[in-house]
Amino acid sequence: MPQDARMHDTLTEASLHSFLAAFYAKVQRDPLIGPVFARVVPDADWPRHLAVIQDFWSSVLLKSGRYKGNPFGKHQVLGELTPSHFARWLALFEQTAGELFSADVAMHLTERANRIGDSLKAGLFFKPESLRQDR
Repeated sequence: MPQDARMHDTLTEASLHSFLAAFYAKVQRDPLIGPVFARVVPDADWPRHLAVIQDFWSSVLLKSGRYKGNPFGKHQVLGELTPSHFARWLALFEQTAGELFSADVAMHLTERANRIGDSLKAGLFFKPESLRQDR
């Protein structure tokens, strides 16, 4: 756990930054999802990537409005993603939130992450044509 990692009772830019640093350190080491990130985010690009991620989560959780990107488009180009990748990402997210935030804040974070993950999964994996029956 990073030196500045401690239990936070409120969600602020600083506590969000601590959380994201701890979480993505786990992501990078993870045997399932770490290699996916390594293919698209070289080590030298992690500070820039974390800044974009901070902007995204700040916009989602703190309503800062800083993120202007397209998260679906960014994930869509990663053709090798599977539901198991999302499940592992969410498990690490929930674990880290529980380690660094009070129960209420951790629950808020993981609820938002699950909603976002469900939306991404629906866009990436839902295939309406597979529901059609042959006539």
